Amino acid sequence: MNFSLDRMDNKIEFFEAYDMKTLERKISEQIDNNKALLLDVHAIDHHVVFDPNIGKMLYSAVVHFKAKSF
Repeated sequence: MNFSLDRMDNKIEFFEAYDMKTLERKISEQIDNNKALLLDVHAIDHHVVFDPNIGKMLYSAVVHFKAKSF
């Protein structure tokens, strides 16, 4: 039986929430989770749009994680 491990070099995750505090919490939790995979935040891009169906602002973010360099 062969067992091999591949290292993850890049990971991109998407987040959205109807308030900034919730969005920040979601991103922060995932940053902590990705530390176990030896991934650091490389870049964050965020956007805000108005959701007319709910009448609220919708906050979204894309977070690019990259492998830690040793």
